[in-house]
Amino acid sequence: MTIARLLSFPPLALLALLAVSASAAAPDEESLGRAEGYPPARSQRQAFDERYRVGSFSAMDSFNPSCALAPADDPLALKKAAIETPFTYRFRGRQLTLDDYMQRQRATGLLVVKDGEIVAERYNYMRTADMRMLSNSMAKTITALAIVKAQEEGFIRSLDDTAETYAPQLKDTLYGQTRIVNLMRMASGARYTEDYSAHDDRARFNDAVRRAGVAQAARLITARSDPEGVRFNYAGAQTQILGLVLRGATSRTLCDYVDEKLWKPIGAQAQATWLVNPVDQEELAQGGFNATLHDYARLGLMMASDGLVRGTAVLSRDHLLAMTDATRQPEAFRPGHMEYHGSTYYGYGLQTWILPGSHRRFALLGIHGQAIFVDPALNLVVVHTAVGKDASGDASGAHLGAERDALLRGIVSTYGNW
Repeated sequence: MTIARLLSFPPLALLALLAVSASAAAPDEESLGRAEGYPPARSQRQAFDERYRVGSFSAMDSFNPSCALAPADDPLALKKAAIETPFTYRFRGRQLTLDDYMQRQRATGLLVVKDGEIVAERYNYMRTADMRMLSNSMAKTITALAIVKAQEEGFIRSLDDTAETYAPQLKDTLYGQTRIVNLMRMASGARYTEDYSAHDDRARFNDAVRRAGVAQAARLITARSDPEGVRFNYAGAQTQILGLVLRGATSRTLCDYVDEKLWKPIGAQAQATWLVNPVDQEELAQGGFNATLHDYARLGLMMASDGLVRGTAVLSRDHLLAMTDATRQPEAFRPGHMEYHGSTYYGYGLQTWILPGSHRRFALLGIHGQAIFVDPALNLVVVHTAVGKDASGDASGAHLGAERDALLRGIVSTYGNW
């Protein structure tokens, strides 16, 4: 918040605001750029630097090329509950509250929606509800939703078709010869390492995308370590290929198609944006979406209702189950069986993470702490944005991922069983 804005508050309100700010400091405010007002970066390469991360993650479209998705003419109402729900959770032997969480972890925003009502909402680092927050890899699920919608509309005949069937520029490439369903399941079999180090395959692929476009970057991936469809291997490059498939199948941009078929139909209230690669004008399908927390919640509510919004089907229930139901996935991709970074906690559907538990529950996840958790049985959606110290949330020792999971379990326990 700028000095000018602070001075615009009445004296008593200003004192109250300063008192709350002083007693409820978020982690690492100074290193994240509080003194400068949390400035955004000047380029995409700077955006993930510590001092620019807060500002950049809520303003990526201000210094990167992007396309816009218009909101609905009649937005879906999200009313605030008359009384906020006092959530608690246990973490490392302590009983903690939602406010404790916001002071312990680098969350920029947190929104809990139950039965269509906002039952809790918090922001850190001077972020506000009207800011568009970067999705990171939550965008992968949005891309997948567009793919299954295109299948519903007959633009894609079958997810068993190969990618080059719809994107001929991928002809004779490994990804082009991979079935769409296996790209969606992160199971192309390609030899590819995505560990967020400076020189992993992700960095090499993304650099090539910026230089020559997605189709040319795909030609760097030439060998399989496994047959396709057998093993989960997380790689954002596969989602970028899905972006080419969608454009080739529909003859429309991902931005345009998602706006008409998903964004407006979910009842979005605000404009969203999708970052675009200048070289080939392809959207950054693997992670460049930007929207408000309230609209991310509306997306989650549509998925919680198995595709329905105000009684109208945005997507078919069958396709939502194919994306999010553990029993619809091969055993090797289910929670308790699928290995990812040494853990078998998560499973994976079609570009969507599947959580363990007593009933179907799933998530859209992005690096540095972005998440939309969806519990259809409880009609519960939790949106979480953050500026975690590291990509996973746990490698730095801050335990963002672990404590966020504990918070989620606490929220769920308020309404039912995990």
